[in-house]
Amino acid sequence: MSKILLADDEDNLREAVTIILQRAGYEVVAAADGTQAVERFVRERPDLVILDVMMPWMDGYQACERIRAISSDVPVLMLTAKGDIVDKKIGFHAGADDYMVKPFNDEELLLRVEALLRRRGRGEGSAPSAIGQIVTVGDMTIDPRRCEVTMAGKAVALTPKEFQIVATMAESPGKVFTRSQIQEYIWGESDADCKPTNNITVFVRKIREKIEENPSEPKYLLTVQRVGYKMADTLE
Repeated sequence: MSKILLADDEDNLREAVTIILQRAGYEVVAAADGTQAVERFVRERPDLVILDVMMPWMDGYQACERIRAISSDVPVLMLTAKGDIVDKKIGFHAGADDYMVKPFNDEELLLRVEALLRRRGRGEGSAPSAIGQIVTVGDMTIDPRRCEVTMAGKAVALTPKEFQIVATMAESPGKVFTRSQIQEYIWGESDADCKPTNNITVFVRKIREKIEENPSEPKYLLTVQRVGYKMADTLE
């Protein structure tokens, strides 16, 4: 049974959608705002996420970014009220996979949910999950559950994409990732074709400026000439 995380601050709509999904055979975990959504995503590990755009404390865009920093392969469906001014470009850049306008037809919702789950099942845009054990390399600690990287106990201000790159590589210290692999893991297969791989070089440079004592002589995020990058498994 697939598990779906549903986040919407409208009680009636949240309850109605929960019933629709449960009748279709899905397990539903509900959240009333974006902050709850991120917390329950980490705890429940759902197969799909449905986020309302306009929510208190943390809106759907922000929640989507936080979720994408934790895992890049779980589908995210955004909900928006008819007439809302919505910047879909922001949503897709945050990591959303699809949009639906409220009110919507029950059948359409289920069809979109089924399509997103089926796409994930085929492995499209799949990536190693960033939800895992804490990894420590030298003075650097990567905590996927808290979406946090620290150096000597001090938090590093990484962007969601920068964190995804570090967390993905930290899952397999010493493993070499090509630029194309990193790009596909972070953006997904469908988006990767639209983004030049030199973007990864820029991301790596910015990450090094934040985690390396001397970015020109990195000890953590290493370059493998003519291949790509790897996370050091030990420090010399």
